[in-house]
Parts: sequence; structure tokens; C-alpha cells
Amino acid sequence: MRAEAAGDKGPWRQQDLLFRSRWDADALRDVVRDYALETLADDQAVLVVDETGFLKQGKKSCGEARQYTGSAGKITNCQIGVFATYASRHGHAFIDRALYLPKTWTDDAARMKAAHVPPDTKFATKPQLALAMIERALAAKVPFAWVAADSVYGTGQIEAALRRAGKGYVLGVSCDHLFMSWADKPRIGGSAEQIARDLSPSQWQRLSAGDG
Repeated sequence: MRAEAAGDKGPWRQQDLLFRSRWDADALRDVVRDYALETLADDQAVLVVDETGFLKQGKKSCGEARQYTGSAGKITNCQIGVFATYASRHGHAFIDRALYLPKTWTDDAARMKAAHVPPDTKFATKPQLALAMIERALAAKVPFAWVAADSVYGTGQIEAALRRAGKGYVLGVSCDHLFMSWADKPRIGGSAEQIARDLSPSQWQRLSAGDG
């Protein structure tokens, strides 16, 4: 428990801080990010974006809804959080987070107010939340070379933003995602090794130069 880690005799001080005190969660997020980078910073680091679910049984927890979560492997009542983890040769740590709010929440002003959600909060998809976290990292000059994420985040917006920033990426995509090919005859199957063997010297040169 947080209280145990802090050496408190019970949970009351932590509960008071989290639920009754006034503090800026986003400002604390930035403090945590900067603290982590003091020991983890590396130009070749990877920013890993992923989501996780928090199982719930009620109806009032902010963002709670019936939705798919890998935590349960099915559609169930839960909250979904999108997270960014900084991973380098020195270690890894969470540096950003965002709570996903389904439209059943953002379309219900009374429900949003009851949960103390800021009034200017609009619906955002999980990729849009991830993109905002990547942009915050770039704006804060967080050193990293790559972004890795699964197929939920393999969208054009994220890929385009990383290309503009000159960052590498490994993004999962759905099985029916369309790719443009630099080869004369676009392939619809085959291993990477087979494709590499068939590239001409000029195609290898273009690929090495980043023109492919």
C-alpha cells in the first residue's frame, strides 16, 4: 500500500491527499517524468505506449463502462488507462498517463460533473490520447529514439507525427492494413528475408537512404 511505503500507520493521510486536498495532477505528472529522466535518460531510449484495464463493479468511477480489456480478456465493466513508459538501458518507468472516457461519459454532462471531470474535456480516442502523450514528451525534449505500440495505436496520425519529429517507430497494425511498396511488384505475402533477397542494388540504396 502507498501508506505502508510512506511509513504511515494507516491509509487516512494518503486518502486525504488523493481525495480531499487540492493538487495539480498534470503538474505532478511532469515532476515524476523529470525525476525519472534524471537516472534513465538516454538518446536511444524507447517510449512504449500501451493501455490497461482496471476492473470495476459499480457505475460512478470516472470512465467506468462495459468495454474490452486485456486484463480480463473480454468485454467487462472497467476503466481503461493509456500509459507511456520510458525504457532505456538504465531501466524503465511510467512518465505519462491518460484516462480513456467513452462517449457514454463525454456525452453525459451531468455524469461528467458528478465525477469532477474538467468541463472542457472532450471525447478522445485511445490513439489521440497516445498522440498527446508523445507530443508532450517531444515538447519537454524527452530524449528517445523509438516509439513502440500495438495495433490499437498503429494509426496514420501517430506515424505521421513521429516521421515529422524524426523518430523511429515500431507500430502494430491490423491484418488488413494497406502498405505502399517501393518494389516494382508489390507483395501480398512472403517473409522479410525473401523480400530482402529480391531487392535490387538500387532499391537497397533507396531503402538505406530512407527513400523507400
